[in-house]
Amino acid sequence: MTEYLQFLLITFTSVLFIVDPIAVVPTYLVITRGETPEQRSRTARRACIAAALLLGVFAAAGRIIFEMFGITLPAFRIAGGFILWLVAMDMLRGQRSTQETPTEIIEGQEKDDVALTPLAMPMLAGPGAISTVMVLAGQARGPAQTAAVYGSIAVTAAVSWVSLRIGERLVDRIGKTGIRIVTRLMGLLLAAVAVQFVITGVRDALAK
Repeated sequence: MTEYLQFLLITFTSVLFIVDPIAVVPTYLVITRGETPEQRSRTARRACIAAALLLGVFAAAGRIIFEMFGITLPAFRIAGGFILWLVAMDMLRGQRSTQETPTEIIEGQEKDDVALTPLAMPMLAGPGAISTVMVLAGQARGPAQTAAVYGSIAVTAAVSWVSLRIGERLVDRIGKTGIRIVTRLMGLLLAAVAVQFVITGVRDALAK
């Protein structure tokens, strides 16, 4: 039970921190500023559902992809750790250049429908989030741990939806500086997770 709870905690925090829905709020408000409150609500809901489905598909297909390209789980865990490290360093600087670029934000402002791109992908479900769920699903042992991975994806999507729905109030309450502080704290913890991914991957590779 202790091992399962530890896996559940690491899984949920890893997925939540890498998605980092609070940091998405300012960009979400910018690219949807021409929408009515009802349209914004619909955009947020569709984006979070799409992000959850995307992450769920990659989590389920992870093992197949590994086998198809002859990639071992330790190798992908090390690669995923490096990706998480890059994202964490961005977050520690209060940035999101690995999830969203100025070009994508500009394109989002010009699009009529931003729910799928760029909001769901890559802002919510970016390369870091995809690689994370693939690694976590690959190392899950048994139905309970597998359920923990998909449950973490679902809960993170729900938290993302709530964050986007209260986005304006959130920015008014804590401001963009407060959002950056939260992002930096998440980045610190995510950096530790990234290092652990690499350490575990190297240990498993050497054991084989």
